[in-house]
Amino acid sequence: MRRLRDTGIHRSSSLPAVGTLVNEPAYTRLVEQYGRARVVDAIREQIEIERKSGGGDGSERADLVAARLKHAAAARLRQVVNATGVILHTNLGRAPLSRAAIEALAVAAGYSNLELDVESGRRGERASLVSGLITSLFKCDAALVVNNNAAAVLLALTALCRGKGVIVSRGQLVEIGGAFRMPDVMRLSGARMVEVGTTNRTRAADYEEAVGPRTAALLRVHTSNFQVTGFTESATLAEMSAVARAHGVLLIDDLGSGATEPVGGEPTVAESLEHCDVVTFSGDKLLGGPQAGVVLGRGEVGAAAVKKMSRHPLARAVRIDKLTLAALEATLRLRLAEKTDEIPVERMLRARIEDIRRRAAMWSVKLDERGVRTRLIEGESAVGGGSLPGHGLPTVLLALEGPASKLAQALRLGDPPVIARIEKDACCLDPRTVLRGEDEVLIDAVEAATKSLT
Repeated sequence: MRRLRDTGIHRSSSLPAVGTLVNEPAYTRLVEQYGRARVVDAIREQIEIERKSGGGDGSERADLVAARLKHAAAARLRQVVNATGVILHTNLGRAPLSRAAIEALAVAAGYSNLELDVESGRRGERASLVSGLITSLFKCDAALVVNNNAAAVLLALTALCRGKGVIVSRGQLVEIGGAFRMPDVMRLSGARMVEVGTTNRTRAADYEEAVGPRTAALLRVHTSNFQVTGFTESATLAEMSAVARAHGVLLIDDLGSGATEPVGGEPTVAESLEHCDVVTFSGDKLLGGPQAGVVLGRGEVGAAAVKKMSRHPLARAVRIDKLTLAALEATLRLRLAEKTDEIPVERMLRARIEDIRRRAAMWSVKLDERGVRTRLIEGESAVGGGSLPGHGLPTVLLALEGPASKLAQALRLGDPPVIARIEKDACCLDPRTVLRGEDEVLIDAVEAATKSLT
């Protein structure tokens, strides 16, 4: 059978060849913008779609290829408006950064004195940029920062307890989001986990009876994302400290959220430092900074423990990067200067109900002027991020009239995406978590979403 000569046309489908199309003017402009390889792939995908659908006149082909390329090249990480009322929303990046922290990111993005002692001209330590700020803020004797709290706990157990026993209550064998399970972390560290007590009751005597010659530490794990209620009992940190001191072992506290001030019954860093040698917590929860793991040491024993952790090989693998370090430094400086109102998380936590009501009412008036029907309802915000489980913050919600799930989807698919929540069969927006300066953006997005459904 005689083979057909390649003329640039696939005779079986009458569709043009990719090699022919990519050199046409409409596509050469796309090549300049996106690169030849990506344009060729996009054309090939479009031709395949046309082949499966039976072809077409090709009049929209270039536009469809351009749309596919634009979608593929768009940044996947996008800014969203958080109207859920969950302050530390894990899916939305938890703590939003302060303006000072955002500005610090720009400094760290270029050349900086990250590991340079400018005065002497010698190599410096990146940890020294924040360690002094941390010890001043929390009144402790040593500090170390790593990339997140899970890494801080793993480093503490590996550096201080490997090959030895760590006593922990059965009621604290938690699993945090992302499959962070305390038994798995303990196993990975090389420490031997010694379980004491029961799920709902663990007494100081249980720790006392479990201490042996191979015990390295007692570990308290704050059950950040759940509560056990009813017939319960837990040894206090003071009681655990007495056991640890009597036997000369460490008391380590995985504090989790790291509250700097009392809020909703959440244990504070200061309370933990009264009794514990080593304390770890997250930087992007109640501290209100970037994702990081903060390690504090109290007294000579705690300071020696933190020093040992900093010199362990694992510390290099989990060290904090320069951008995070810059944002953390800015956050710490705001707290030391008592400018907590400039930290979004603190501002949201302390927001007054009358201010929230006033903001929701303002949204309602503006949307009514644009033909969008709304109503105000009472509700609760949540701290989120595994902090203060079961503790709600009173709020006022703006409920949109219309099909709740469809409105929520239309808002989510808008530009920028607005993340709402459904409550009392209505699509609701919580002013507590909408950042300053986002009001007009939110109102425009709501108007666009409601019109898209009519």
